[in-house]
Amino acid sequence: MKRKILFSIVILLLSVGGLIWALPLSPRKDLLKITAIHPPKKPVIMINVDSLMSGPLMNVVNAGEAPAIKFLMDKGYFIPDMVSSYPTMSMTIDSTILTGTYANQHHVPGLIWFDEKSNEIVSYGSGFHEIWDNGVKDVVKNGILHLNGEHLSKNVSTIHEELESHGLQTASINGLLYRGPKTHQLHVPKMIAASKLLPKNLKVDGPTYLSLGALSHYSPQNTSERAVWNRMGMNNKFTVNEIRHLIRNKRLPSFTLAYFPDMDKDLHKEGPEATNGIVKLDQQIQGLLNEFSSWEEAIEQTVWIVHGDSAQSKVLEDQDKALIDLNKLLDGYRFWTEDTKTDSEIAIAINERMAYIYLNDSKIQLQDVVRKLRQDDRIAWIAYKENQLNVVQTINGEQLAFSSNGPYTDTYGQSWNVSGTYSILDLHVSDQISYGNYPDALARLHGALHSQEGRFLIVEAKPGFEFIESHSYDHSGGGAHGSLHKVDSIVPLIVAGTEERPVHPRVVDLKEWIYRLTVQ
Repeated sequence: MKRKILFSIVILLLSVGGLIWALPLSPRKDLLKITAIHPPKKPVIMINVDSLMSGPLMNVVNAGEAPAIKFLMDKGYFIPDMVSSYPTMSMTIDSTILTGTYANQHHVPGLIWFDEKSNEIVSYGSGFHEIWDNGVKDVVKNGILHLNGEHLSKNVSTIHEELESHGLQTASINGLLYRGPKTHQLHVPKMIAASKLLPKNLKVDGPTYLSLGALSHYSPQNTSERAVWNRMGMNNKFTVNEIRHLIRNKRLPSFTLAYFPDMDKDLHKEGPEATNGIVKLDQQIQGLLNEFSSWEEAIEQTVWIVHGDSAQSKVLEDQDKALIDLNKLLDGYRFWTEDTKTDSEIAIAINERMAYIYLNDSKIQLQDVVRKLRQDDRIAWIAYKENQLNVVQTINGEQLAFSSNGPYTDTYGQSWNVSGTYSILDLHVSDQISYGNYPDALARLHGALHSQEGRFLIVEAKPGFEFIESHSYDHSGGGAHGSLHKVDSIVPLIVAGTEERPVHPRVVDLKEWIYRLTVQ
């Protein structure tokens, strides 16, 4: 899902006459030109697996088909119920992992969102139809340039920036979020530069080691034609080759964040119970462990972390039942398009099972939009902000209001004012707030509602359903994510090589934990 931006370049070039084969293969960067700093503590390798889920994972482990992951579990520990960020879309989640904050601080609202200042839909790439409609050039520039350079708030620091400020080296492998203190020259193939999708001379700021598919890599195995043209290098094998190259040349930095994107696509198509991707993942992890004299030596020398970013839940196969068409539901309003952007009333940004609805015309009454949305019983709830107060309504008119810094403390030590119908977000309020179907609901939803300026709503689909609009891609009969519900939000964490644990089982706590593993 999140790694389709470079792939969209391939599709575009194919569509204009198959000129992809005229592209020269990208040269690899010389790893040995970088002065290696020996980590004062064990190097940490964090493998971020797109859409890895605990249930299917344990099915494969128990069937004896994942010996490497079982080894890491047996020698370390396993947390099956880590809480993701919100919306449960990779760009927002990756921003949370890198910065240790939710969207109200890192300001990356989702895979797709509306920028009120520029009056533009910001998309980092999803289905081809969506990429084409939003403009391939804009999608590519948003993902490669603007995401790290502008959209990710400069008021928060990334784990790469913090660790390197302590004299440590870090690596980002195939992650679209990579901001760090070192300047890198990306290799932009001549055909892509000529099409003006990206500038010929493209410099970005990242960690000491930056691999980004065909645009930046070190391993000689990733210079082959086959490696480059498999989604422009944004695939598991490419990532594995880069990690192996670091290990073989004794260049593992203090922290390596490596992305394994392959499984997401299969689950979107086949549904969340598919397990072939987990078997392949385990084989790839075996290959990494085999770079050491033994697997025991691998965890003696290195901390290994394997985790999912978000889950996926099943979308009903019947499209008429499964898909909530927001264009139809909000019929009567003028929707934002490239042709109507100057006088649009509403902009819609679909993030699969959640959506942002922006009220661009000040004359539109928010409650009028809410009443239209409440007509569809496939909608779980609608949320909006009133200054610092967050309001959540159901289709039946029940209401919950909450804000931060109040008399109630939740299981994560966060304090809240809460009133109204607690059951809307399945809150359990007594001496302490605990969570049910919507884990860490207050902080995650507050993060999304305050991730950007302007008047907008968040609308959430019940399990089994997904939002669409005229430009969006759907996953009926397969898997989807995006929602606050636990079916999209609970992911596994496998750790070997250390007994240190995150303060709480949430991805927002990973950055502080990595800091402890490498610095303190």
